[in-house]
Parts: sequence; structure tokens; C-alpha cells
Amino acid sequence: MTLLLASGDNPLGHVVDKPMYGVNAPESWSLWRLTQDTGVPVSCAVIIFSGLLVCFLLWRAAKAIETGPASQGVDRYITKGRLGQLVESIVIGLRDQMLVPVMGEKDTRRYLPFLLSLFFFLLVVNLFGLMPFADIQQMLKHNFVKGESEEFILFGGTATANLMVTGGLAIICFFVIQMHAFRELGFGGWLEHLCGGRDLVHGPKGLYLVIPIIFVVEFLGLFIKPAALAIRLFANMVGGHTLMATLLMFGLMAAKAELGGIAVGGITVASGAFALIIFFLEIFVAFLQAFIFMFLTAVFISTMSHHDEEHGEEHAHAEAHH
Repeated sequence: MTLLLASGDNPLGHVVDKPMYGVNAPESWSLWRLTQDTGVPVSCAVIIFSGLLVCFLLWRAAKAIETGPASQGVDRYITKGRLGQLVESIVIGLRDQMLVPVMGEKDTRRYLPFLLSLFFFLLVVNLFGLMPFADIQQMLKHNFVKGESEEFILFGGTATANLMVTGGLAIICFFVIQMHAFRELGFGGWLEHLCGGRDLVHGPKGLYLVIPIIFVVEFLGLFIKPAALAIRLFANMVGGHTLMATLLMFGLMAAKAELGGIAVGGITVASGAFALIIFFLEIFVAFLQAFIFMFLTAVFISTMSHHDEEHGEEHAHAEAHH
């Protein structure tokens, strides 16, 4: 693991996004030379590959989950394969235990495809960030590829450690939230929501002095909430991966300090063990941050719904059954 980090002494150099540089390409590779000249970040390749991989995996899972032909009997209702069973359990758990209690049945059915796509995409991107693709390419460059370029990175890194990536996802969520708000509340209801709700707007006139303050806070909250999603995901990815890279570099720093073979070996083993613990913690964080981003988006969508009317309808149905 120390060899993988031998291409750089700065822990952040193994975490932050980098331009897509490689060996000198021939003139005929015009598209590749364009990426080098414009400094296209490596995260673009990771995002594209992750999106295609998520589409393929979920398509395979959907084929495994769907009901088979009648000739299979009762077995046609059984999900085939480990992938389909895993995806089905995750989807049912997120839908029934997390989203329905927050959003209600109607909004969950409407936004479940978007929210699940967001969750699985972020999960795959976060997990890719734990794999040292970029460091392996740097190591190969230093050992086997001789050329003028100091970098040799075509793919890898943590795309969600780029604030532009997390910010782009947050912008998409912002527009989804506002589109839902205008669809559910209308422009007048949207303004009422920003002013504190119908009870305050149509309440005692003595409370009107509070409405401008609430409006400013709520209006700023429209932008602060998605920004918090982007910053939270970005900070967690950068912080955890930087810590893991720092631990792995202790052995390299000990070797450069010429402390002796036994000391270097002991420091390398100890730091590697702690880095392995952080690695498993980062796997959990990858799942957790994907879930938090998806769940908070669902919460922000639900705040723009007619909850009182939905609860009234549910109460009316309950009374009718009694």
C-alpha cells in the first residue's frame, strides 16, 4: 500500500479531483488531446462509468425481480440471483421504512424512481472512491511509462470529493423540490409556505410583523438546504479518504526518515492496520452518505406537500371504515 502512495507525499493529492492527463497522444486522437488541453477532470470519467454501471446493474436486478411466465408456477414470484435479492431488499426497506412514513404513499410512488436512482448512483460513486485506481496508474507511470507528462490518470479518484459534482447533484435536487412545490401548492401556496404557512398569514394581524423575518429565513433556506447536502457529502468524502491516505503514508515517511528496517516495518504494519479499519468504516460511510443525501432530499420534498389535506383524507377513510 505504501508503493501505491509513492507517487505523492501530500494526502490530499490522493483524494481531490485531478485533470485527466496521460501520455502524449498522437494528433489523430483529437478528442483525447482536447481533454488534455482543456483539463477535463477525472471525475467526469468516473461519473459516466458509474452511471452506465448503475443502469446495467439495476436493469439486471429488475429482470431478476420481475414475475416469470406462468409455466414456472409459484416459482415465478421468487426473485432470482443474489443481485436481484439484494436490490429488492434495499428498495423495499427504503420505500416502506424510510420514504412512505415521511412522504406518504402518493409522493413516494411519484418520486421513488428519482430517489432510488440518486441513492444507487451515489453509492456506486462513493465505493469507487475507495478503490485506488488513480494511485495504481500513477505507480505504473513512475515505474513503466517514460514521458514528459508528470501525471498518468485516466480513471479513478473520488468523484464526490469534488464540490462541483456534489453541487451539481444538489442543484438537480433543488429543481425537483421547487417543481414539486409549485405543482402541489401553486405560486400562492408557495409564497404562503415561505411566509410561515396559512395559519400565520391568515391569523391574528399582530403577528404580521413576524412574516418578513420568516420569509427571509425560509427563502434563504431554499438554497441553504441543497447547499448543505452538497457540502456534507463533499466534506465526508474528503475527510475520511484523507485520513486513510495519511495513515498509509506513515510507512513511507518512516522510510524516508531512515529509521531502520524494524521501525519502518512496525510503523507500516501498525498504520496499515488502522488504515484497514478506516477503510471498512469508509464503506459504511459510503452507504450512509448516499442514504442521507437521498433521505434529506425526500424530507425537503415532503415539506412542500399538503400534509394536512392528506391526513384529513386518511382520517375520513378511517371514519368511513368504522
